[in-house]
Amino acid sequence: MVEGTVAVRDGRRLSFAEHGTTHGPAVIWMHGTPGARRQIPVEARAYASRRGIRLIGIDRPGIGSSTAHLYRDIHDWTADLEIFADTLGIDGMHLIGLSGGGPYVLAAAHALPHRVHGVGVLGGVAPTVGPEAAEGGIIQLAVALAPLISAVRVPLGIGLTQAIRMVRPLAGAGLDLYAAVQPVGDKTLLARPEFKAMFLDDLLNGSRFQTSAPLNDLVLFTRDWGFRVADIEVPVRWWHGDADHIVPFAHGRHVVDLLADAELRTIDGESHLGGLGVAEEVLDALLALGPHDEGAPAV
Repeated sequence: MVEGTVAVRDGRRLSFAEHGTTHGPAVIWMHGTPGARRQIPVEARAYASRRGIRLIGIDRPGIGSSTAHLYRDIHDWTADLEIFADTLGIDGMHLIGLSGGGPYVLAAAHALPHRVHGVGVLGGVAPTVGPEAAEGGIIQLAVALAPLISAVRVPLGIGLTQAIRMVRPLAGAGLDLYAAVQPVGDKTLLARPEFKAMFLDDLLNGSRFQTSAPLNDLVLFTRDWGFRVADIEVPVRWWHGDADHIVPFAHGRHVVDLLADAELRTIDGESHLGGLGVAEEVLDALLALGPHDEGAPAV
């Protein structure tokens, strides 16, 4: 594994963790909300090494070593992604987005169809405003609280960082307590030692300096995303647990119905983290998608 940072716009930096090989096909993995660059299942990391894949997790602004920043909208982040890819010598790429990472990979498919070959979404968040909005779900709480979150996100982020530092010795027990009240699918996944270790490593390392990225995500999810999902032409493959208690299964079906080239793959009986348990299937499906029929970059 290689870790580092890349300079992007306005003197900011994005940090990343890279697995597999530096010379293989590139797959960008966007973490959930909350999450950070190491929120990649061990099966996916092993797959990358075995198959010669360049698998890269990126910290969003405000987590890990990525400079804190609130984008204008979700689409705005793709200008940073293009600089990131240029710096690491990546031309074409596939992207995977877990939960809150879903909107970011959809934005990349919209903005960079000449570079993005395919996108995988694992229980992704759907639009919350505008003509493409999906109704219901816990995300509606964020919509209701959006003005408050926007007003206090900076001090709240500082407070979250301090709180995580204070409870570091109890992090394992805290994750066990969280798992105990989750649906059976997530509870089973979090009981696996390698998944528990991944989440703890990601949480504790990602929050060492700052924890504003999850709050920025909530602000951006409740705004117009800056693009229309229906305009995406890049192939999208969407995995969603039919017992998802965080992002309703109906939200996944709603977004897939909007897309020009998409397939919804139901993870039977699984809840919100179910996509992490089928990482090899996701990678197989994405890498089977060749370069997209290239057109002019979206604006």
